[in-house]
Amino acid sequence: MVNETVVPTLVDLALRRIREDILRGVLVAGSKLRVEELRNKYDIGASPLREALSRLVSHGLVTSEGQKGFRVAPISEKDLRDITNTRKLLEHAALKESLKNGDRKWEQELIIAYENLDKEHYELSNNFGETVDAWEVANDQFHDTLVSRCTSEWILNFRKIIYDQATRYRRSLILNHQEERRAHDDHSQMLEAALSYNIEWSCKLVDKHADAQLANTLAESQLL
Repeated sequence: MVNETVVPTLVDLALRRIREDILRGVLVAGSKLRVEELRNKYDIGASPLREALSRLVSHGLVTSEGQKGFRVAPISEKDLRDITNTRKLLEHAALKESLKNGDRKWEQELIIAYENLDKEHYELSNNFGETVDAWEVANDQFHDTLVSRCTSEWILNFRKIIYDQATRYRRSLILNHQEERRAHDDHSQMLEAALSYNIEWSCKLVDKHADAQLANTLAESQLL
């Protein structure tokens, strides 16, 4: 008899590993996701893999082709522009509520998240590309902490989905030193604005950050 508690664990593991490889570009946009190949790659059974792929369809990272199986979602300039505009709307909504509910504990959490990101920025600058995964984790943590006092689960869930989409496009840029420095300057200003509880300034910085990422991603990936 199958232990029912094992199945969700395997599905979650499969989902996490496939998601990470899509965001990192290991699984290339538009590429076929063959279950047998994924079984060998991740050492996970076919059923959990299919369930994980189905969930990733709802996240927009994978497309389903009916009887033809699954593919990594394609990328395009139109899609990236749509993602950027949607991202700004959701970040505004989450930030506004988070800043209204901020407290001393949140301020401390945000400062710690920024200090960790600052450390990883230094490591990335001095070990070109070797610490990119650690930087990604710290970057996600900083942005998540900014909106962590938002109490709307719907806003946060949709924000996470769209944030992953933006991350997939951004990953090709992370080794660009000029972009890396610009992004870090944005983070410093975001920290200052948030600790000042300045909603208008924080939202303007979100727009600046997202728009710069859009412009640089298009330039670097030659989607234009």
